[in-house]
Order: sequence, then C-alpha cells, then structure tokens
Amino acid sequence: MPTYEYACDACDHQFEHFQSITASPIRTCPECKKRKVRRLISGGSGFLFKGSGFYTTDYRSESYKQAAKKDKEGSSKKDGDSGKKDGDSSKKDSSKKESKSKTNSTTSS
Repeated sequence: MPTYEYACDACDHQFEHFQSITASPIRTCPECKKRKVRRLISGGSGFLFKGSGFYTTDYRSESYKQAAKKDKEGSSKKDGDSGKKDGDSSKKDSSKKESKSKTNSTTSS
C-alpha cells in the first residue's frame, strides 16, 4: 500500500497518508477541517525485491559495474605477482619435460 502526500489549499498544511490504491482520496484537512485538500504528485519511493530469486547486485548501475571491474582487475594483478618469479615457472616447466622424457625412455626400453 502506498503513502500519498496531500496539501490543504486553505491552511497550507501538508501531510502524508498511508492508504490503499483503490481508496478514494482524502478531501478534509485534519488541521482546519475544511474540504480543500488535494493529493500531490510525488516521486514515490524506492522499492526492494524480496525473496530468494532476487539479489541486490542484479540491477547495479553501469558506473558501479565499471568500478567493480577495475577493482577486480587491480586485485588480480596483485595476486598474480605474489611470491612468483618469472624464472621459477620456467624451471618447473623444464623439470616437467625432463620427467616426461625419462618416463617415456624407461617404458620404451
């Protein structure tokens, strides 16, 4: 049920009222009791999807997605450099090749 905003043209009192969509608009002002109240057009309020099928990250703005992508790229570069040296990986590759060739030569004899 939405909350509607009202304004009285007689006393300039503004107020909100929580009511059903199908309910008729309020006409009488709670302050001055005159029938000069009108419903205002408002921007409304945000709403949340609730339940197991919706996530807060489903409808992110493009600027948020770009910032998150940059942050992720920056952290992956740091993770990739931690403790590894270029020489270490080439040594591991060459030792793997040597062990494969040794197993192949022993099985073919």
